[in-house]
Amino acid sequence: MTGVASTKDIPAGDRRVRRSQAALQGALIQLVEERELAQVSVADVAERAGVSRSTFYDHYRDVHELAEAACTTMIDDLIGSLPAFGSPDQAQDPTRPLRAFFTSLAAHAGLYRSLLGPQGSARVIDHVRRRITVAIHLGVRRALTGDTCSTDTSHDVPAAFTAGALIGVAADWLQRGCPRTPAEMAALTWPLLTASYLNAGMSCSPPPTS
Repeated sequence: MTGVASTKDIPAGDRRVRRSQAALQGALIQLVEERELAQVSVADVAERAGVSRSTFYDHYRDVHELAEAACTTMIDDLIGSLPAFGSPDQAQDPTRPLRAFFTSLAAHAGLYRSLLGPQGSARVIDHVRRRITVAIHLGVRRALTGDTCSTDTSHDVPAAFTAGALIGVAADWLQRGCPRTPAEMAALTWPLLTASYLNAGMSCSPPPTS
């Protein structure tokens, strides 16, 4: 198979960097399940990852920067694994992507609560918003036009509006301690987001020409 780089094709130095970063991110995720992010120190993460503190500082300035990296990596993996809007999988079960989204948030609630909350990370919130906006934009384009190859990420106000609404709902749910199950959140959120996108799209449509 061409076009796919195997692990052995990656320079040894890059492989070491990736292993160290993955170990540090994994250690932090474990620790945040045990205590609040603010209570996790660099020494805690380094010890759990089995590396030195100097190795930690080779990659990240502090625990907060590591948390941002871990969170954005998880979001990228999650969005990349979700069925696209308008795909056959979603047609059969329209709430499936949202269930997966809320399930992932619940599985790492401590980390997401810290970074998406009122004292959280603007960088992470912006990253999540942009990734969801692009996913909605390309998904709707695919569903409406059948275009499965487009990389067009034009400014889509309805998609941005819908992504912002989803992040707001998710952040509120996390701050309240996830009182509803991911399935319940998906069932409640799906019709709201659908209506939100359609209404925003209609309001943004150009006026008819006379």
